[in-house]
Amino acid sequence: MTENNKFGTFAGVFTPSILTILGVILYMRLGWVVGNAGLVGAIAIIIIAHVIAITTGLSVSSVATDKKIGAGGIYYVLSRSMGIPIGGSIGIALYVGTAFSIALYLIGFAESFNGYFGFGMAVNDFRLTGTIALVSITALALISTSFALKTQFLVLTAIIFSLVSVFFGTSDFVPEKVNMFSTGASVPLEVVFAVFFPAVTGFTAGIAMSGDLKDSKKSIPIGTLSAIGVGLIVYLGLAFFIAYNIDSKVLKTDYNILTKIALFGPAVVAGIWGATLSSALGGILGGPRILQAMSIDKVTPKIFGKGKGKNNEPVNALIMVFIIAEAGILIGELDVIARVVSMFYLTAYGFINISYFLESWANPDFQPTFKIKRWIGLLGFLACFAVMFKLDMLAMLGALAVISGLYLWLQRKEVHIKSNDVWQSVWENVVNKGLKKIDAKVEGKSNWNPNVILFSGQSDHQKYLLQLSKTVSGRTGIVTNFKLILDKKKGKPLRKSEQIIRDETFSELGIFARQVKVDNIYSGITNIATTFGFSGVEPNTIMMGWPKGLENSIEYSKMTETLLHLDYNLLYLDFDRKTKFGNYQTVDLWWRETDSKNAEMMLNIARFIVASPRWNDTSIRVLFVNNSNTETTLIHSKIYKLVEDLRVNVAIEIINNAVEQKAFYDIIEQQSKFTNLTLVGIPNYKIEKQAEFILKTNHLFENIGSTLLIKAADNFNELDLEFTE
Repeated sequence: MTENNKFGTFAGVFTPSILTILGVILYMRLGWVVGNAGLVGAIAIIIIAHVIAITTGLSVSSVATDKKIGAGGIYYVLSRSMGIPIGGSIGIALYVGTAFSIALYLIGFAESFNGYFGFGMAVNDFRLTGTIALVSITALALISTSFALKTQFLVLTAIIFSLVSVFFGTSDFVPEKVNMFSTGASVPLEVVFAVFFPAVTGFTAGIAMSGDLKDSKKSIPIGTLSAIGVGLIVYLGLAFFIAYNIDSKVLKTDYNILTKIALFGPAVVAGIWGATLSSALGGILGGPRILQAMSIDKVTPKIFGKGKGKNNEPVNALIMVFIIAEAGILIGELDVIARVVSMFYLTAYGFINISYFLESWANPDFQPTFKIKRWIGLLGFLACFAVMFKLDMLAMLGALAVISGLYLWLQRKEVHIKSNDVWQSVWENVVNKGLKKIDAKVEGKSNWNPNVILFSGQSDHQKYLLQLSKTVSGRTGIVTNFKLILDKKKGKPLRKSEQIIRDETFSELGIFARQVKVDNIYSGITNIATTFGFSGVEPNTIMMGWPKGLENSIEYSKMTETLLHLDYNLLYLDFDRKTKFGNYQTVDLWWRETDSKNAEMMLNIARFIVASPRWNDTSIRVLFVNNSNTETTLIHSKIYKLVEDLRVNVAIEIINNAVEQKAFYDIIEQQSKFTNLTLVGIPNYKIEKQAEFILKTNHLFENIGSTLLIKAADNFNELDLEFTE
């Protein structure tokens, strides 16, 4: 559509919206609403419905002034803000709701038309009249969208005259007493609300024409909110007028009562027919454009994205709308169709409101020219789902199940558009606020919250180190694996995008992976340990394979000294390539008097191990070497209390070594020869003793299975392992 042929605020938004708002419910069911709910109940229903309409209208208007809105109206807004999966699933719901609303308007038309001319008033008669009307307005839409919209001015004039005729009419049904509240013989308020609610959904008719507007950012806010405001005034005014001029018994049974009390009855008939037909026409024009926009985005079959003529009229999508609307007409009962339409629209409006709330809260690029308070979107979201729950909990759950199914289907389809969705901003905002909270907390001595820097290297058994790193970090721990690429020529570093490794192995385990160039492996590890991380989630643990053959390496000694100075927890795995982790059923924790901090860290690791699916049938032993003459039962009792406090179910074994004075490693070799995983603390030793320590440890590793060496940082508590009688 060329710029000259596009529509302004009044013709493109306000008129189609107000004609749909002042439609079938106003003429054919508002009296029934007042009769069943009473005046106070009717006012409450009107206001609650308009709270949802106003909050949704405000939310849509705000989003509309932030980014360019293309064809597809609300679907376009949602898909560009919350992403295709949510935008598409709600778009489909809104599209089906729009198509069914056409049936609602035409069955209302059929009730009035047949009643006026004395035709049959059975369901099949309404179906026939509704179908003829549907074929007629579909043909009009196919002939010319512009002509169809221009006919709305005549309809608006007819509605104004009809309302004037009603308000200046006289009534022979004036009640003796105005019913303020619902009486015992009335329809439940939940049902009354469900029938009334489609009355306030009309404002979407204008938004659906977004692709045909000259200036959607200006027209949508002004046209939408004006239509909602005028509609609210008319509904409240007419509700008061009806309550004071017509008896409630008549209101409950006579759907054409407004025609009978009007100053000029034919004017009301013209208003009813004009309102119902124009509302249906609005759906016929807007619904196909939603489907066409979704098909262009590959959400729905592409055949519906094809248009005809220079204006790309959505003919194929129009045929689909016709089919769904006809299915609704075959239901034949206005009240039933109204309740179906209510659920579709309430679901869609709820997500529209939360879309605005999330955009304004999380998206730093959200800068609408039409600004409203953030809580308005949240209020609209809560109101929609509170009303849905009250109306029909099963229907609400069914609607959410359908929406969820569509969402999962669209996620699996992996439809992408060149637009950022709000979820990225939401997560960034959540993480940002979380990091600030964490960073503001003064770190004290507490349980280990693992944030592991892992150097797994490239080998056939790398996956076992990766698995163990994730196991010992627990369900919420963070593991970042670094691949070090040796580049002694000191070439250019990898680009930031090249440093990120996206590999299925890491993804399945939930491990972040990076790769960097280094000119020296040990200085590379030191630099990463010194600089990697950011406030709130600073790394606290270094994990790598045990370095065999490096007992005399000065570079390795410097690296170790730096890591100890930085106060990292150190985890070194000696992986037994022959036995691996065996059957994942036995774990030994070795303690000695000098292992007070290492002991607590071992217990934390033990808790994470037993929570892992691989190790869930594991037997854990705490083995303590008693080099003094302390009573075994005293030691056992004290260790039991320490273990009990940390909620780790273990067996405790005390090995008396006061007489034999065997070397610690010899005892480990004897007791843990067939253990699947052995945890041993690294004692405090001077760096010049490193070679001696590594040689002794290497000898131990030759005689037992996979072993994890542990050196706890200062933030671990010192367990009291001093045993004196």
